[in-house]
Amino acid sequence: MLKSIFAGLVLAFSVNAAASSSIVDVVSNIQLQALQSSVGVERLTWQVGDSANYNVNMGFIQGTMEMVVASVGADGIWMHQNVDLGFAGKQEIKTLIDAETGAIKKMIVNGKEEQVPDQNIEVISTNQEQVTVPAGTFDSMHVVAREQGKSEDINIWANPLVVPMSGMLKQVAPGPMGEITIECTAFHRN
Repeated sequence: MLKSIFAGLVLAFSVNAAASSSIVDVVSNIQLQALQSSVGVERLTWQVGDSANYNVNMGFIQGTMEMVVASVGADGIWMHQNVDLGFAGKQEIKTLIDAETGAIKKMIVNGKEEQVPDQNIEVISTNQEQVTVPAGTFDSMHVVAREQGKSEDINIWANPLVVPMSGMLKQVAPGPMGEITIECTAFHRN
């Protein structure tokens, strides 16, 4: 059932560690890369107030991330991410996303506009799997992806029908000091 729903769906998050100068920058670069279906790109139907909360585990650094849809307008959808990594710092990321294509149009990190990361993600495989995270146990699409030119895999478990916005339930990705695991703790859909 989920396979037919997710046919052709490419949902990739990436952690761009190479261009990052701090641990907080690594987490701030977790961004929506593409959202496509077998019939072409579908319009994002995110609503103001849609939110998802996550635990972030970077080994000895642990923290939280909150994602929320702040506004929906003619210019696109503003998604805000608040990252708190304890002693490693806090960061606020505001991302403007094109509702028609899912493309990132603008990123503002701690009040300063940043260049949108240019990441080429290739999907290696997709499988249906159940995944258990602090928010519960869910059917999901397990996507194994890789940044082009790199050998490390990014694993994403997602279900956009359940979790608003990206649908991300869990992500395991390489980081500058080892593996980074992000797990959904709670979500709200308007």
